[in-house]
Amino acid sequence: MLYFGRVEVHDPFIAFGVKGKKISVQSALELGRVRRTGAFDTVLPRETWLDRARELYGPKAGVAEIIAALAHHYRLRHFRVPDDFPASLYVKLTKLGLRLAFADGLLFPEREIKSPWEAACIREGNRLCAVGYATAEKILRAAKIKGRTLHHQGKPLTSERLRFALEVAIQEQGGNPQDTIVAGGDQACDPHERGSGPLHPHELIIIDIFPRVLKTGYFGDMTRTYLKGRATDAQRRLVATVRDAQQRATKVIRAGVDGRLVHQAVTDCFAAAGYETKHTKKGSVGFFHGTGHGLGLAVHDPGRMSAVVSYPLKNHSVMTVEPGLYYPGLGGCRWEDVVQVTKTGSRPLSKHPYDWEIR
Repeated sequence: MLYFGRVEVHDPFIAFGVKGKKISVQSALELGRVRRTGAFDTVLPRETWLDRARELYGPKAGVAEIIAALAHHYRLRHFRVPDDFPASLYVKLTKLGLRLAFADGLLFPEREIKSPWEAACIREGNRLCAVGYATAEKILRAAKIKGRTLHHQGKPLTSERLRFALEVAIQEQGGNPQDTIVAGGDQACDPHERGSGPLHPHELIIIDIFPRVLKTGYFGDMTRTYLKGRATDAQRRLVATVRDAQQRATKVIRAGVDGRLVHQAVTDCFAAAGYETKHTKKGSVGFFHGTGHGLGLAVHDPGRMSAVVSYPLKNHSVMTVEPGLYYPGLGGCRWEDVVQVTKTGSRPLSKHPYDWEIR
């Protein structure tokens, strides 16, 4: 709905298109604001249409009856609806004589293709990610190593403290970071583990930030890996290999290329370097997630680069590129950046250094 109407409304509301026009129904609470700031051609008062629905269908009329009344007014007999359309509403509308067809995919397929303005919005989201990384790096540089623990400002440095600091920095510049990952050591070997407890020196720390830009609703999404102290040769080789895989994947990306081929470039790089992927009863090790996904008004927008499905990349779509390796005892590493697909390759929409070893 944010894509369709270009205005954020917190409560559910009715919106539909007819003959190239965008129409919405809003309560008195939202009517004036949506008319002023949204992209709808017509914004109708909900109270007026609820009264009309009650005249047609009785005093217990609700959302379904309002939609039916609107359909009668605009001479509509059917709607195309999203695949996750509410089941109860579907039943009520069909009983009222309307035909509903599911989109069988994206309700707005054009949403996958990002305009220059949308690309700029995503670039801003990634700038906010970089603000978070700059904050994290400043804290890690200032942290002191005391035995097996990092200390900052006289207290043990934990995942929670580091996450709070970088999220505050992002919020101060107009972002809304949620579920940020700050995971060190073996915690980082579970890619979606948010991280908790003390951070330790000489261990790899994965920080994955994906803030929403409050002004536009678009997301950024970047991952960096850090280590405070002195890395081992095995850790340096792991980090270098993941970075190499990311660069190889980026070189394969262009419009029309199957996302599986991009993913294959990563798996080939890891295999050539001797990093195996195994699935055991205790969990998986190596590289066991996709190489990238679409990014936009959702953190996981349309588009995939993985071994699971064939997905030809579309010109001007926006994709993350995020290979990783995870081995308990050694640690986890993931590098993630964002690119916009072009006919001849891709253009970067994120930027931050890969300086990961902090003494």
